[in-house]
Amino acid sequence: MSKQSAGSDLSSKALYIAAVVILALAVLTAAFVYHHAGGYLVLSSEKTGSVYARYKVHNSDTFSIGFIHSVNKSPVTDYYEIRKDGIYVVKTVYYGFGAGVQTELEEGQTLEYGKDGSMIISGFDRRMDDLVYFVGTVSDHTLTLESGQQISLRTLCGKNAMVRISLER
Repeated sequence: MSKQSAGSDLSSKALYIAAVVILALAVLTAAFVYHHAGGYLVLSSEKTGSVYARYKVHNSDTFSIGFIHSVNKSPVTDYYEIRKDGIYVVKTVYYGFGAGVQTELEEGQTLEYGKDGSMIISGFDRRMDDLVYFVGTVSDHTLTLESGQQISLRTLCGKNAMVRISLER
């Protein structure tokens, strides 16, 4: 084998290795961007469509809406997760039975009791294409984002507002 042929083989191997490394980096970057891609959690008026606020979110971020139940007067918190194809309800935490709270488990759901006496139903895994809350007059609804930021829906949207929560890509 001549020196020129050996150099050519070495050059080809180096190009091959460089191409493999670049391809691997491209795949890893695409996977990272895809996993962390998100958009905006948009709060808007159900009646007029006007936007109250937009909050930056990423795939796998969670948020919750907490409120005092209008009938049984106990706290309720609904938990949601941002996924690539929408908003999913993942669990509900409440402290008292009564009208308007879940009393039977559906297939795949579980009930646990928290140390504080809460009832935690999880296993919903249901996409919420129509997520609307009616902001109460007696008690507030609080949106808590992944970052821990808490937003009063009464302050942001007003009493008796019907607030649509959607994901904007």
